[in-house]
Amino acid sequence: MRTPSLYSQDDPLSAALAVDPNETEAERHIRLQREAEARRISERIDEDLRQERERLKRAKGDVKLLLLGQAESGKSTLQKQFQIMYKPKSLDMERASWRAVIYFNIVHSVKHILTTLAARNDQLEDNDAITGDDSSSSRRRYANGSTSPHQSSPPQSLHSANDAHGGIPISHLRKRLNALVNTDDVLADRLSGGVTVAGSGKGGVYVRSGWQAKTIENAINRARGKHGDNSKIVLDPHVETDPMVQTVGKMLGDVHEEIQMLWSHPIVRGLIKRRKLKLDEWAEFFFRNIIRIVETGYIPTIDDILHARIQTMGVAEHVFDVNIHGKAVAWHLFDVGGARGQRHSWVPFFDDANAIIFVAPVSAFDQYLEEDPRTNRIDDSLQLFTQICSNTLLKNVHLVLFLNKTDLLRMKLERGLIVRKYITSFGDRSNDYETVVQYFRAHFLQVHRRNNENRRVLYTHFTNVTDTKATQRIIGNVRDSIFRGYLQSAALV
Repeated sequence: MRTPSLYSQDDPLSAALAVDPNETEAERHIRLQREAEARRISERIDEDLRQERERLKRAKGDVKLLLLGQAESGKSTLQKQFQIMYKPKSLDMERASWRAVIYFNIVHSVKHILTTLAARNDQLEDNDAITGDDSSSSRRRYANGSTSPHQSSPPQSLHSANDAHGGIPISHLRKRLNALVNTDDVLADRLSGGVTVAGSGKGGVYVRSGWQAKTIENAINRARGKHGDNSKIVLDPHVETDPMVQTVGKMLGDVHEEIQMLWSHPIVRGLIKRRKLKLDEWAEFFFRNIIRIVETGYIPTIDDILHARIQTMGVAEHVFDVNIHGKAVAWHLFDVGGARGQRHSWVPFFDDANAIIFVAPVSAFDQYLEEDPRTNRIDDSLQLFTQICSNTLLKNVHLVLFLNKTDLLRMKLERGLIVRKYITSFGDRSNDYETVVQYFRAHFLQVHRRNNENRRVLYTHFTNVTDTKATQRIIGNVRDSIFRGYLQSAALV
């Protein structure tokens, strides 16, 4: 018996596709429409597959760079430096969107100062020991110069401090600043969309990846609503279109003198000196520049953006075309959330990573994790670096270590902070900058040596990533070292 042909009448597929001889004109029209739609979908799938093959082909030559490290280590600031160096126009387009972040940074700092003062009844007690003193001393010295707490003078109250320095009462400043402080939660919700992140300690403000573009899109939509949907919108970066941000900007302008008085108040300065009031690292920068920031038509400068602080939720990808020796290579830079509750999101990006820049803040020797107040931040960085160095998926990845915030480390040491008070293993070593920074470097190098079966080179840099000139020089060196590894892995050299 002969095997039926592929096009035999016995073939069920042929039977299913056969045209009904009794088909009406209306049925024929519907059938042809369905066939055309099926062809369109099939062609679209074919085109998507072709584009995906092309993308994968191109991606084989791309560099995938991960920025890793704990929260507040400086990863996002480093990402901004890459953006300034390789995609400066994109940062220029985002400038206006940073206005709300900078306003929030100022308002949040003012709120923190006033909350701390209220908890201490607006007093600076003379027997508050200055924590920069050597804690190993057998006799504790108090602020009045005495070694006995019983010989200390009475608490320096709000009124005595004001009388002594001719200052305005803090109660008056609090009353003037109260309305501004009440905008803190509103600004936080506007920036984060009400999102909170598990495992992020006391609940910092987080924004989703691409929040700058969303801010610009919202501004365009507001302008369209005002001028009509069909109008061509050109945004003026000097003009704030968000009414809420406009209101906060005006409030800041109205009370900027009170903010300066609060910042320079002797009780506030005393609490900061005695480390009873701890502010975020960028607070002083914005307080010093408050007059410029509250000007009408203010646009954040590059320096402002580098100092602005907002935490990114999840993983943000940034793509830069990097020209190296005449060859344009696409770099995919991934800035990941560093809070403990977000570190699980790193793993999917380990698979095909070419390089990692691990950012460790060496100035954080006197700080503890918000998520776990028992864990010193230097210890956490070392534990995290150990996990990165020992991960089997990352054994062949080019590894760069940024020992960051060296400027703040130097400042803390000059102010008299004693490292061994917080890092007991530091022992009796000299408390000068060079000794301290080399001590921390040695610990990170030791972690790398213990987890370096493939004899991978660790490139180490001392950095202050808010310093654009110095950081871009380092980025150039990192770029060249990563590209050499990229060429070797591609068997091109």
